[in-house]
Amino acid sequence: MEAIRFEDLNLSNEILRGVREMGFEETSAIQAQAIPVAMEGYDIIGQAQTGTGKTAAFGIPILEKVNKNKDIKHPQTLVLCPTRELAVQAAEEIRKLAKYMHGVKVLPIYGGQDISKQIRALKGTQIIIGTPGRVMDHLRRKTIRCDYVDTIVLDEADEMLNMGFREDIETVLEYVPNQDRQTILFSATMPKAILDITKNYQKEDAKFIKVVKKELTVPMIEQYYLDVKRKDKVEVLTRLLDFYEPKLSLVFCNTKKMVDDLSEVLKGRGYFAEGLHGDMSQAQRDRVMKSFRNGKTDILIATDVAARGIDVDDVEAVFNYDIPQDDEYYVHRIGRTGRAGRTGRAFTFVKGKEVYKIKELMRYCKTKIYAMPVPSLNDVNQIKTEKIMDRIGNIIEDEDLTSMINTVEKYVNESDYTAMDIAAAFLKMYMGQLNEANGQESEGAVPGFDFDNTGAEEEGMARLFINIGKAQKVKPKDILGAIANETNISGKLVGAIDLYDKYTFVEVPKENALEVLRAMKNVKIKGKAINIEPANAK
Repeated sequence: MEAIRFEDLNLSNEILRGVREMGFEETSAIQAQAIPVAMEGYDIIGQAQTGTGKTAAFGIPILEKVNKNKDIKHPQTLVLCPTRELAVQAAEEIRKLAKYMHGVKVLPIYGGQDISKQIRALKGTQIIIGTPGRVMDHLRRKTIRCDYVDTIVLDEADEMLNMGFREDIETVLEYVPNQDRQTILFSATMPKAILDITKNYQKEDAKFIKVVKKELTVPMIEQYYLDVKRKDKVEVLTRLLDFYEPKLSLVFCNTKKMVDDLSEVLKGRGYFAEGLHGDMSQAQRDRVMKSFRNGKTDILIATDVAARGIDVDDVEAVFNYDIPQDDEYYVHRIGRTGRAGRTGRAFTFVKGKEVYKIKELMRYCKTKIYAMPVPSLNDVNQIKTEKIMDRIGNIIEDEDLTSMINTVEKYVNESDYTAMDIAAAFLKMYMGQLNEANGQESEGAVPGFDFDNTGAEEEGMARLFINIGKAQKVKPKDILGAIANETNISGKLVGAIDLYDKYTFVEVPKENALEVLRAMKNVKIKGKAINIEPANAK
């Protein structure tokens, strides 16, 4: 099923406003199939990978269904996620969708958070999004009552099973009578354990929805990612544009507002840039595309939907100003360069924890995306100088410079300057004009931006020691589950887990090591209190 416009889904005006503000114009494939079916009340078995827009696929129907009656004090929807990080992300996205729905409260709950504070926060919450263990804990304490729960969502069900949560999931499902609830399950794979859950806990008329992401490769495109803070993105983009000087380039943003804002900023800095998005009339779109095709516009800034149908062979660079919402969008974006046998370049801006999305993209595209530092001002000036010198060489070879030479000779004879001094001054003047035109200082760094810290190679790993092992019947999934539940780290970022009889070594990203050490300080694994410390302390 092809993507459709959200306006065609018969959604409430409040939700449509939230969708528009988030910058979405059309549904992803899983949203197009799942939202209408879920809104009809059917149970759903959805097979779709991470990065397909699953959160909105179940978030929009549960928001349409929620009863805002103030007399209902108990939750109406339970969403189970494998990790604290995913629970928080899902809650944030559903809150954005519900921005204009007054009286709707969404709360993430997870281990490692003060349970007494959670209990207070639960009052008046309609939608609870949590990890299985913590949700089950509240159910047993009766701090979550299921009298009004009519929807349960299992998100990333296979990952929850891999982390050892099957019993917890089934316990949660037992709390809500089957005949009274709608059960929506999403999973990237459908192993027997998942099928058993669907058979035992979903209605017989449950609808199976499958979205298989096409495996696409991009062999002719050099791909890079740069670790960039949001406030520094404009400076980094202009550095890359100045360094590589692409003939034509495409810049992708996730929202229409960002397209408008960025095009205005670039035009203010002297670049020939235009924006393209769904709110523009067809006449405006045609004018922008004509300007881009004939080279009057060097830089086209667009949303994914607006960029469909762009077929221009001379695009030399694609910039993902925002990392795409869907992995498949990434392939469509960068496929706009490297056409007709040419080699293109693609640059993706990420910040901090978004680096794990780069790893997902590499697996999906079966290609390498290299970390690269931001070019320094000296790098940019050096490459500009080389290009100017190349142009000068061509002029010397192809043009009649007799009158110019006579003028320079006359000036040399009448002053104390050499021809070399004059040539250097011309070069300096030309370089200075270029820098001024692009809104940069002619010397030194760009104010307020520390380029020395933007170079991002793959983050190193820290090795931690835990005083529990095979003798206590611990398995890797127990260690992984504990770390994912107690910290903000996705299980995908955890490295090697080496189990021995009486202890375990586990690798985590260095930048998260302190967080793991603090969060795991009072944690129990297999009922045993643990001690965790840096491995080199042993």
